[in-house]
Amino acid sequence: MKNEILEIGKVVNTHGIRGELKIQPWCDDPEIFDELEYIYIGGEKYTITRSRFHKTCEIVAVEGINNINEAEPLKNKIVTVEREMLGELPEGTYYIADILGLEVRCSDGRVIGVIDNVISTGSNDVYEVKRDGKKPLLLPVIDDVINEVNISEGYVSVTLIKGLADDEV
Repeated sequence: MKNEILEIGKVVNTHGIRGELKIQPWCDDPEIFDELEYIYIGGEKYTITRSRFHKTCEIVAVEGINNINEAEPLKNKIVTVEREMLGELPEGTYYIADILGLEVRCSDGRVIGVIDNVISTGSNDVYEVKRDGKKPLLLPVIDDVINEVNISEGYVSVTLIKGLADDEV
């Protein structure tokens, strides 16, 4: 079942003395903050009054936080939104929250393990597959390896090309 609340970042620090928050975005497009009316920080709802991208972080001002002393307790808290606020994803793209825990199967039906982590490399993501009694398997998210992602049925079908697994799968 899909999570209805999605993590989109983390408050990593305050910014300035007027209570702005420095948020490290965990999404492909940090400009999404410019389109949101509100966010949840540590589970509490905050209305966004302004936001801008600065270096690698989003600088966000929210209602009710007017100075650095009020902003300080929000440091290190996770920023979330409701899934419906983000709109539809393009075909072939998925939220990491939906990928984690999916069963990984070879094209012949053998179960390899479950996706335990998604690593962003810049060029393509890599699925880290947790396997019983073996070290994790790293699968690049490329067409030659990933055959099908089926969120509703809970699996990813893969083809193990030569060199991916150093042991018998």
